[in-house]
Amino acid sequence: MTATPWEDLVTSALLGTERRPPGPGVAADGQEAPEALLDAAALATVRRRAGLRPAAAVPLPEPAPGDGRPPLPDAARRRLAQLLADRTGAGHGAGRRGAAPDLTELLPQWLAAANRHGYRAPAALLPALLDAARARTDLRQQVLAFAGPRGLWLARLNDEWRFALRGPHGGPALPDPADSGRIRQLWEEGLFAERVALLEALRTRDAAVARALLDSTWEAERAEDRLMFLDVLRRGLSPEDEPFLERALTDRSRNVRATAAELLSALPGSALAGRMARRAATCVGLDHTGAGATIAVEAPHECDAAMRSDGVEPNPPAGRGRRSWWLSQLVEAAPLAVWTDRFGGRTAEQVVALPVADDWREELHAAWCRAAVRQRNAEWSRALLGSAPAPLAPTGARPSLLSTLPDAERALWVARFIAAHGLSEAFQMLGACTVPWSGPLARAVVDALDIARDAGSYPWSFSGVMGLAERCLDPAEADRLEPLTAVPDEPDGASPGAGGYWSEAFRRLVATLRLRGAMHAELSERSEPQKVSEPQKVSELAQPSPRPPGP
Repeated sequence: MTATPWEDLVTSALLGTERRPPGPGVAADGQEAPEALLDAAALATVRRRAGLRPAAAVPLPEPAPGDGRPPLPDAARRRLAQLLADRTGAGHGAGRRGAAPDLTELLPQWLAAANRHGYRAPAALLPALLDAARARTDLRQQVLAFAGPRGLWLARLNDEWRFALRGPHGGPALPDPADSGRIRQLWEEGLFAERVALLEALRTRDAAVARALLDSTWEAERAEDRLMFLDVLRRGLSPEDEPFLERALTDRSRNVRATAAELLSALPGSALAGRMARRAATCVGLDHTGAGATIAVEAPHECDAAMRSDGVEPNPPAGRGRRSWWLSQLVEAAPLAVWTDRFGGRTAEQVVALPVADDWREELHAAWCRAAVRQRNAEWSRALLGSAPAPLAPTGARPSLLSTLPDAERALWVARFIAAHGLSEAFQMLGACTVPWSGPLARAVVDALDIARDAGSYPWSFSGVMGLAERCLDPAEADRLEPLTAVPDEPDGASPGAGGYWSEAFRRLVATLRLRGAMHAELSERSEPQKVSEPQKVSELAQPSPRPPGP
């Protein structure tokens, strides 16, 4: 066969030998065109490999940094390898999940537990960990914390892992708080992610220093960067931030102005909160002309320049009235304490119970819900939520209101709601509860699932709650759930085969809980001394794998 340019062979392969036959002289007598094409490609590959000149050796990478954290126990290391090997997510297909646990959903929990124990990642599993983080953004923070400095060292050697170098974990070590020169240099010359990480760290150590640093370059920052930097101020927000935020109210970016106004309204003692309180008080008051006290509402008739400068957006979204839109912004930015004074010393619960005239109740209560969440006011959240058997707040507002309550109170409210109303509206509220679920909440969820099973419906309507239960129930609940794994007798009118599907779902739940319990036990074991040192293993990872030169 004569030599044929590689590009011609590739073109024939892509178009097909019928549309683009190989060049003349390629096929031997009696040989079919597809077979001749493959033979010619093989011959061209051998020629290119044989004629390849050896390249100059590249310098070896710098040695991997040390990691003083303790190694994983052997059983936990094997478990991690199993979880990483199953990260393709077979359990997320469109068909039935079966009774086997979904290992892809357990990997985030395993990483969080390993980080709490303070273990270092096994060197041999660093590539698989970085691959998993590349494929799933929800894993990146936990993976990078677990991989530590060696994971970042390895990420610099592979372009596919460059994502690890873009976040706070990938930047240089933060300078000492006393090294003002190094802090200034990193702030002025660092990448955006490094600057955010620096600002967050300084905010935790010394809020005044962080604020002064941000103020020093504020006018020169891009609008999108100013918005992100303002977001850092949410953590540890205090009255000392007010002067800076007041200046941000005049920012040339509408989004920056709106965020600054939101942060100021979260400070009930701020000047902006006082201005909003005075405006809201002129719109909402008590009417004693009827048989009892009623809340009367007179929405603003215009959005003047002063309101706009305080962050009130004049243009409502589609389908929303202008006056109601302005009113809701005033009420949600006003300190909730203003209503106690405005309504004669009534408590939050008494204020919420007052009737509202002219169909303004829904609008007014929705604004109070947002104000309670913004100001983290548990008293108003309780009043707006109402009792769990007869909740007052709309479904969409409940998870945010619950987030302002103490963990135990939040779980108890959701448990009582489920006991009264079942699981159909509880999914988002369950997501707002701390993990593992408390005893009353766990019992309420399991009892509701048992009731749904006895009703004869299919379990697919509750797949979201089942998935949460697998991640959030205490593993100690597995033994109590074991009786539910049996196939129940199907009642009259039940969906065909529903009992078997429920049995399968509960078997998967029990198996997942037991696997989670085993994972935590493995992470609590003492690790055995390793025969091969970790630095040696990591160094091996830096060596390129043998690969024959291709075409």
